[in-house]
Amino acid sequence: MQFAQRMDGITGSAIREIFALLARPGMISFAGGNPSPATFPAEDVAEITARLMAEAGGTVLQYGETAGWPALREQVLAFVQNKGVPASYEDLLILTGSTQGIELAAKIFLNPGDVVLCESPTFLGALQTFRTYKGVPVGVRSDDSGMCMDDLEEKLKATRAKLIYTIPTFQNPSGCTLPAARRARMVELAEKYGAVILEDDPYGDLRFAGEDQPKVRSFDPAGGTVIYLGSFSKIISPGLRVGFAVAAPEVRAKMIVAKQGIDTHTSNLSQAIVAEYMKAGKLPAHIRQCCEFYAAQLAAMAAAAEAHFPSSARFVRPLGGIFLWMTLPQGADVDALFARAVEHNVAFVPGKHFFPDLSGTNTLRLNYSMTDPATIEKGMQALGGLVHELVGQ
Repeated sequence: MQFAQRMDGITGSAIREIFALLARPGMISFAGGNPSPATFPAEDVAEITARLMAEAGGTVLQYGETAGWPALREQVLAFVQNKGVPASYEDLLILTGSTQGIELAAKIFLNPGDVVLCESPTFLGALQTFRTYKGVPVGVRSDDSGMCMDDLEEKLKATRAKLIYTIPTFQNPSGCTLPAARRARMVELAEKYGAVILEDDPYGDLRFAGEDQPKVRSFDPAGGTVIYLGSFSKIISPGLRVGFAVAAPEVRAKMIVAKQGIDTHTSNLSQAIVAEYMKAGKLPAHIRQCCEFYAAQLAAMAAAAEAHFPSSARFVRPLGGIFLWMTLPQGADVDALFARAVEHNVAFVPGKHFFPDLSGTNTLRLNYSMTDPATIEKGMQALGGLVHELVGQ
């Protein structure tokens, strides 16, 4: 069987493969990136769905506009403008999850061999998508505050990259947040070297501490440099598969054509549910509840890490999001740690999978959203003991 060359070297997600282990009885998972079902507004969604089917069933079950359900676009416009994102109704495109925006950007911008600059580490799914379209992800040095602008400029000079991919707020996997000055500088550099910035912001509403940072797109009021991606997966439901893009009209037009060949349009029913939920004014209070829930989860994991891991296991407490990123001493074999952890019914994601060059072999990503505090304590105690065995004190 002859597959397309674009699939050469493309493998399944390491995280999805780890999921196969989670059916084991007693397994404690810090591996996934799922929001907790405890945060899903199931009763509200049930009521809205029943009402929509009774009042507009023939419409929500029909084909719709590729650009998106008009009522949802109106709600999203107010939502993003409230975040300080420059946008008009004509800039908005509703997506089947914000990850679709990554694929659409890759589809319309990348030719074989084109470079995409990204944080190192970064979202594994984005790396896979860029490679599927024969793009070449190149990592930019990152520190506890995110992507380093001096290295970004050096790599822009060296590669003439087409895209800069960034998760600037509560980054996946590191949890870090890019300061405003670096955000402004990123836009300056992108404009100087002719690159497009893909700002991926699925976690930005989940802030527990600190001050909001301006969106990268806010430094691009004309909208010609930054594509902003948002999602309702972490703040309403991932199963509804509703996200959005804010892009310049000429970019949005290309994305619409690309989307037509993928799914025609995002589910009308899902879009209408989100629109009605927002129209009822329920989202702000719900986001506050989500933040309170995840803040308690993070507190449990951070306390357990401090209590049970050696002092050489370093992490920076995030100000929001759903991930804790841990760095062990140089030379520590996290693959070996993973194998031992699974034997003890604890799963996580080895950090190397998030690096474009598979470096970071001494890092791991821990997710605190899906496990209750008592189980977090149990799992972190077991994992911490194994880290002590691996690296000592």
